[in-house]
Amino acid sequence: MLLSKRLKELRIANGLTQRELGERVNVTKVSICCYENGMRVPTLDTLTKLGKVLDVDVDYLLGYDNPVKPKGKNKKITNMALEEIEFIMGLRELDSIHQMIIDDPKKMVDLISKRLDV
Repeated sequence: MLLSKRLKELRIANGLTQRELGERVNVTKVSICCYENGMRVPTLDTLTKLGKVLDVDVDYLLGYDNPVKPKGKNKKITNMALEEIEFIMGLRELDSIHQMIIDDPKKMVDLISKRLDV
């Protein structure tokens, strides 16, 4: 999980121990440790506090820091995680699947959901 990696990197870069960061966002050292190891996910309130204390946008903590602008006029720029971009690029290499997604995205989502038993 990207959150755990970025959280640990930012904590260390800011010269904070897990205990110090926990105190600043009102959680225990154990909670910070669990976030950094990907064993737990912080609440929205805690995530917001972590962003403020570490001076980063919550989007950065979550991995959505790569601006992507679709082709064409008046298309809105969106932020995506690197993993999402790599996944999409991989799909584009599979011409038949890529075309099926473009032609009928709902059908593809349904097929994937059934396959994953979601």
